[in-house]
Amino acid sequence: MMKVLYIHQYFVTPDEHGANRSYWFARKLLEKGHQVTLITSTNAFKHPNAGRINVEGIDVIYVKNEYSQYFSKLRKLKSFWMFMVNSIRVASKEKDVDIVFATSTPLTVGIVALYLRFLKGWNYVFEVRDLWPEFPIQVGAIRNKLIIYLLRAFEKFVYKKSEYIITLSPGMRDGVLKCGISDKKICVIPNMSKPDLFYPRELSIDIIEQFGIQCDNFNVIHFGSMGIANGLEYIIETAKALQERDEMSVNFLILGDGSTLPVLQSKVRELELKNVFFLGQYDSFITSEIVNCCDVSLTCFKNIPILYTNSPNKLFDSLSAGKPIIVNSAGWTKDLVEKYNCGFYVDPDDPSDFANKLLWYKNQKKQLDEWGRNARELSLKMFDKSVLSDKFVETLQKVFKTIHSHVS
Repeated sequence: MMKVLYIHQYFVTPDEHGANRSYWFARKLLEKGHQVTLITSTNAFKHPNAGRINVEGIDVIYVKNEYSQYFSKLRKLKSFWMFMVNSIRVASKEKDVDIVFATSTPLTVGIVALYLRFLKGWNYVFEVRDLWPEFPIQVGAIRNKLIIYLLRAFEKFVYKKSEYIITLSPGMRDGVLKCGISDKKICVIPNMSKPDLFYPRELSIDIIEQFGIQCDNFNVIHFGSMGIANGLEYIIETAKALQERDEMSVNFLILGDGSTLPVLQSKVRELELKNVFFLGQYDSFITSEIVNCCDVSLTCFKNIPILYTNSPNKLFDSLSAGKPIIVNSAGWTKDLVEKYNCGFYVDPDDPSDFANKLLWYKNQKKQLDEWGRNARELSLKMFDKSVLSDKFVETLQKVFKTIHSHVS
């Protein structure tokens, strides 16, 4: 049996909003007989107060820390820093830890792992959820050459001192390899589908009425993060193009929250668009019901090369829901959708391409049904949370065994 110290700033459960990968991984560790202590930050949705709480068998320590996508860059950096400091303080009090599992972002989680390695002698496995700092560099958020050099050097150091690295996509794996890390030290465990949570079923009349979903129209859903990286102005421009052509049979349902939401809402009002609806942010259960009431699911990103490596939760939940997938990122998600014939790609720089394809495919029921079936089948065969969680636990067990064999 291992005692795993799990560090994740944004841990949530399915009845909270957000990505719950760490919840399923921690549950699987417990199922296999291991002990998990997870350090995360407080959140206003469910746990506003710091303290130690048993969450379905997971020993969760909430450290006091505020974070919002609406924070300024400086305030976000402060949040990252405070979580790092408080995590080190709390983690240092733990005893009999066999292995540390630290998942980014932010990359400052790596400082926690490094501290525990050098001061406590605890080896760590590092999970790369985003190639940071490459993203802020490519979008121009970080321009100072010295800072870029130092951040990249720190990234390599975090990778180098880890016992093993888990990445979420082939592109992320390639990014780690470029840092000079051996391929024997890296594996890919993508984000997961949740077939028992997102699945095809009868439409919920209550959900349709509550959210005013127009089932006679062709409904495109985008759910999850609404940050700068998502480039959701692309949806607004597509909706505008359709409305200008008096094509009002397509609706765009946007579910979630993020820093760009107020700007997007303002743009919709300014253009007087009647085909874009912001539904709010909800837990996984309500989100699943809404997705089930829609016809296709869109995974949207800005056309920036680093974003081609993304492993978006919404895509895997949409596969599980049996929805045809629309992607506008020319990375591995495009390759996945086209290889397994479960949706289509649209040009991220040309909203008219998106509009034209929607008008064509909305009437191709046979094709849509085939894509939906293929999506569901793919989610079960390759991305089921049970399968990927097993792979995660097996990876940690293998690393733990290797560490012990070296010690012996």
